[in-house]
Amino acid sequence: MNQHRSVRTTIAPALLTVTALVALSACGTSEADSGSGATVTVRIPDPGNSGVLAVGKKDGSLDKALGKVGAEVEWTGSAGPFAPAAQAMNADQLDFATGSITSGITSLAQRPGFKFFTAVDPDAAGEGILVRDGSDIRSVADLVGKKVAVNQGGTGEYLLLKALAKAGIPADRVQRVYLRPDQTAAVFNAGKVDAWAVWATYAVAEIGSGKAHFVADGAAIGSDNYSLNAVRTGFAEKHPEIVKALYGYLHTSSVKEKKDPAAYLNVFTDVGPTAVTGKAEEVQTDFIARGGTVDPIVPEDIARFEAVAAFYAEQKVTKTEVDVAAHLLDIEKLT
Repeated sequence: MNQHRSVRTTIAPALLTVTALVALSACGTSEADSGSGATVTVRIPDPGNSGVLAVGKKDGSLDKALGKVGAEVEWTGSAGPFAPAAQAMNADQLDFATGSITSGITSLAQRPGFKFFTAVDPDAAGEGILVRDGSDIRSVADLVGKKVAVNQGGTGEYLLLKALAKAGIPADRVQRVYLRPDQTAAVFNAGKVDAWAVWATYAVAEIGSGKAHFVADGAAIGSDNYSLNAVRTGFAEKHPEIVKALYGYLHTSSVKEKKDPAAYLNVFTDVGPTAVTGKAEEVQTDFIARGGTVDPIVPEDIARFEAVAAFYAEQKVTKTEVDVAAHLLDIEKLT
């Protein structure tokens, strides 16, 4: 077993970079591909108010790290699902994004123009099947005949299908309600769905409100839902040294974040809609502290990625089994 995995635990997929999933409106060719010899621009989603990239933006440490290899960051876009981010990379509108292996597989099933180059272990604590306090749903078996909100082809649908399969429950005995994650909280809290298969980015606020809890978390489900960082293929081919420098920054910063989670929350403001306060801040701090770090992708990770791809094909989320291994970079071999 690779030594990296011996020290790894878990982390919520979106807590590390929080908002590095994005749909972009920018277009055209970046300085990165101009071949002009000028400073290379790395187009990265705006990191929002939390996570290692937010700190890197605020204190300039990311630009400093990338400056050593002749690069600088262009912060662009806003938070959103991985699928639009993948499309933006495919269209040469973005160079880097973060997503889960589950949403990654559905994006790879298209015509991908990106590769994954880091892995963070599946989140045992911060993702799962969320129900409102007082709900009569006390186990996965109680979901039969119920409505569960999921994001189609992504983490939510995977968590629900995985939980049902583990419990031996046919998927068609539970009604999947396909919703965008950022539109689901209101529907969930209004009681229009009975449960919500979700990850930490959205679960923290619900659990922090004191009005919801997981009926089954990632550990109980047996989730293989890794968080991954992706880079545009053309960028990686032309600038492997920048990809390696970016990995180094993310790894080192994630180690610091795990040791001092509070320093990576409310980076720009501690008030307003982007701030995490009260009980929610305690919940998120706990998830990060129990989490892991950004590491290279190693063989045991790939085996688990392939298990997710096989599961998605079996569950007919994808038409065929996606060859994940063909879209991975070994960061330790980049020069």
